[in-house]
Amino acid sequence: MQAITVRERDAGLAGLSVEDIPRPRTAENDVLVRVHAAGFTTGELDWPGTWHDRSGRDRTPSVPGHDVSGVVAELGYGTTGLSVGQRVFGFADGTRDGALAEYIAVEARNLAPLPADLDHTVAAALPISGLTAWQGLFDHARLAAGQTILIHGCAGAVGSLAVQLAREAGARVIGTGRARDRERALGFGVDTFLETDRLEDAGEVDVVFDVFGGQILHRSTAVVRAGGTLVSIATPPEIQPADGRALFFIVEADRARLTDLAQRVRDGRLEVAVGEVRPLAEAPEAFRSKRSPGKTIIRVTEEQS
Repeated sequence: MQAITVRERDAGLAGLSVEDIPRPRTAENDVLVRVHAAGFTTGELDWPGTWHDRSGRDRTPSVPGHDVSGVVAELGYGTTGLSVGQRVFGFADGTRDGALAEYIAVEARNLAPLPADLDHTVAAALPISGLTAWQGLFDHARLAAGQTILIHGCAGAVGSLAVQLAREAGARVIGTGRARDRERALGFGVDTFLETDRLEDAGEVDVVFDVFGGQILHRSTAVVRAGGTLVSIATPPEIQPADGRALFFIVEADRARLTDLAQRVRDGRLEVAVGEVRPLAEAPEAFRSKRSPGKTIIRVTEEQS
């Protein structure tokens, strides 16, 4: 099968290439998915799991891209709950090969059924971003109606979903981003938009949702009011807000929540920020591109009507 691979860590993005590799084999409780669309995270080449398995052994050549939407082609031994020919979407474990390939082997529990009226391109942009937004807001920050939340990168793939979910939950949303993001952010529903270098103008907030880390994360601790929470998906916070808490988390698979998020998209309650859509052969270039305002999706296979 054709896949995007990376073999040398020192080569960085220049090391990404298209090549023919063996089709993956399914382990117990796995599903082999014929990939129709896939998403990736630009920082994947810095993830330890891209280069080593859970035992620390080298696993190159690695296939990146962990958001997937496609059709079940084969069931591994003992797999239940899904069937061959079924449309599915979800995400792959970060220590296994990803979805920038014609086929991917995924744990069945990481996938949810994909409704017939949702396009694979939209579905591939939803799993990691949608679950990250939900888990950060509600599982970790415990955001409630009437609270105020500051969301960094509010026009991006994760931030835009967090804005919409927070608004639906009854929270007041302050979003940060670059000046060019203002109109997109307002379209997603932020009550107030601030350029990132003015985040302190937010005043005190109940929750901060951070996607950047670094100095933005450090500065954000000062705006968390007593009893509030700062949640980061970038790096573990080095300091805690006064009389509050700061935490880092990594997204977890959740079939039931994926199903719920897909229904929200179908109902028009949630808009997924899809950016550029490119073919598999252009995936290495897509990794290097910074032009797309939403999540770049790689279209691998066209669905047969």
